[in-house]
Amino acid sequence: MKAKYITIIDIARQLNISKSTVSRALTGHPNVKEHTRKAVMELAASMEYQRNSLALGFSKHNTNTVGIMVPEFMSTYFPSVIVGVQDVMQAAGYNVVICQQNESYESEVSNMKLLLSYRVDGIIVSHTKETRNFDHFTLAQRRGVPLVFFNRVPEDMNVPNVIVNDYEAAFQAVEHLIRIGRKRIAHLAGPESLVNTRLRRQGYLDALKQHGIAHNPDLMLSYDLTTEKVKIYMKHFLELDTPPDALFAINDPTAIAAMEVVKAKGLRIPEDIAIVGFSNDFSAGLVHPGLTTVAQPTSEIGRTAAEMLLQEMRAKVKNDYTIKKAPTVQLSTRLIVRESTVPEEQSKKVVKSK
Repeated sequence: MKAKYITIIDIARQLNISKSTVSRALTGHPNVKEHTRKAVMELAASMEYQRNSLALGFSKHNTNTVGIMVPEFMSTYFPSVIVGVQDVMQAAGYNVVICQQNESYESEVSNMKLLLSYRVDGIIVSHTKETRNFDHFTLAQRRGVPLVFFNRVPEDMNVPNVIVNDYEAAFQAVEHLIRIGRKRIAHLAGPESLVNTRLRRQGYLDALKQHGIAHNPDLMLSYDLTTEKVKIYMKHFLELDTPPDALFAINDPTAIAAMEVVKAKGLRIPEDIAIVGFSNDFSAGLVHPGLTTVAQPTSEIGRTAAEMLLQEMRAKVKNDYTIKKAPTVQLSTRLIVRESTVPEEQSKKVVKSK
């Protein structure tokens, strides 16, 4: 049997008083007699009444609710960012509605419509790998809903965003491989639609160029971030007449999937091929050998995005929400050296700052 949702009307009928009196009693209005307030509160508790915060927000033109939209939960990157967002937003008195798109553009559009229907006060976003049309986000802007992007950011929208220096971090990662003597460095890149894919790829190419290593097109492939494609492309690299002696991967899940292919071929990491990932996923320190990777300050990214959104929402309340050059906050990364690039007996587990 479906449970009945208790309303103010139900309480008013039980006590034979008006709805407005019940509402005032529940919200602490001073013009309610103490015995009436006590009766309302006791009955509400016994009936397990729950206030409709969303409807209350509509009447006040805000809901004290924000949304966060992320493309996937397969890695620990996005959940860690969400924790940072929640820390700031909950301290500021906001509820957080989390939407996960499973890398689907259609789900992203649907979730945006859902958040707008909830009248959220603002939205924090990292878009999907399929997203090439940003009309659903510009719709939110037209409706006056502040947006802040992080990690995956649009190039053609004037919105605040939180990023890391993907180019410099990739350059540093590839330079590390060169400095340990690797010459044939392959790169598994992400989808061309992502800005950070292009920046990390350029960092890879420029590191090779600066150290006098000619770029070999056979050693660079872009893919759709699925594990199946990693297996296919990594096998392709290893079956080249002259296989690579190192790999720089777009992210840690890619690097870890590639490591499994290398092991299945009976090759040694890092002796036969050194591998570097990106993001410092929780699993990067658990796999064997431990994965050398670029660490991103995920919780700080979340907190910074939340603080920026709070500023945008406060500006809107003060009628100071005007079109201007949106701010970009760029946070530092660090290269964590583990045994996937330096043999265990030599590794000092060095943490290199950007």
